[in-house]
Amino acid sequence: MKPQEKIEMYKKMLQIRLFEEEAVIEIRSGMPGFIHSYAGQEAVAAGACSAIRKDDYITSTHRGHGHCIAKGADLKMMMAELWGKITGYNKGKGGSMHIASYELGILGANGIVGGGIPIATGAGLSIKVDDLDKVVLCFFGDGASNQGTFHESINIASAFKLPVIYICENNLYGVGTYQPRVRAIEDIADRAVGYGIPGKVADGNDITAVYNTTAEAVKRARKGDGPSLLEFKTYRWYPHFEGDIDPRPPEEVSSWKEKEPINRFKEVLFEENILDEEKDMEIINTVKEEVSMAVKFAHESQEPELSEALTDVYK
Repeated sequence: MKPQEKIEMYKKMLQIRLFEEEAVIEIRSGMPGFIHSYAGQEAVAAGACSAIRKDDYITSTHRGHGHCIAKGADLKMMMAELWGKITGYNKGKGGSMHIASYELGILGANGIVGGGIPIATGAGLSIKVDDLDKVVLCFFGDGASNQGTFHESINIASAFKLPVIYICENNLYGVGTYQPRVRAIEDIADRAVGYGIPGKVADGNDITAVYNTTAEAVKRARKGDGPSLLEFKTYRWYPHFEGDIDPRPPEEVSSWKEKEPINRFKEVLFEENILDEEKDMEIINTVKEEVSMAVKFAHESQEPELSEALTDVYK
């Protein structure tokens, strides 16, 4: 990677973190709906999306703000959508868990566990049928790896060599269920063996490892060699959703926070003389201003008219 590309990945992680921290504040002050914070997992979205092009696709999850921002979503339209405003990506109808933008290749976040996996597979099939030079990144959580959609979709993708990279963000918990309690294998990526595709495990808090692992799978998919199953070990900072009871041991949360991805990458950039204190503060202040402007935009935007309830609806 070039130095500027590394700076962009660092900035993208900061955008995700500061946006998420502000979103938590906003929902505590009256924002409607739910927030499933992505804070702590920034390296996965930023690293993986940096390995694809603007015209490639992604599918997301209920914890999807990070994926959307990493794919290039505008922070103002993101925050407006969270607030249910007409200026949001989906005119305020999607909210936090259903942000989509076909123009950006974001085929939708999804409130259904595992719901994005067959969508990604269908997108991969369309790419193959239309003979396009594109790939799909399919993000999902560890809990979704036990869903039927996971197995059915990967079976189809492997059989037809579809250009889909299935990315499991293993943050150890499905809502409040400790994942090792509900499966007999340690690594979800081992399930790739049953479908005859590569299965790779990497540190999800190391953005360089995420980028390199994803880039390898993307290269394979573009060549026509089919899908890969990637598992990135990471950890979310907050409970399942804002306001939920957190069953995780406090010492476990603290230990993972010490391994958080942003400062870890910052240290690398300082060691490589790509970043210094002055440049770092400039980037941080720029991102803070972007998030502040996003909140202002959302607050000042109009709510949808009642008539909007019947627009954009298939009849």
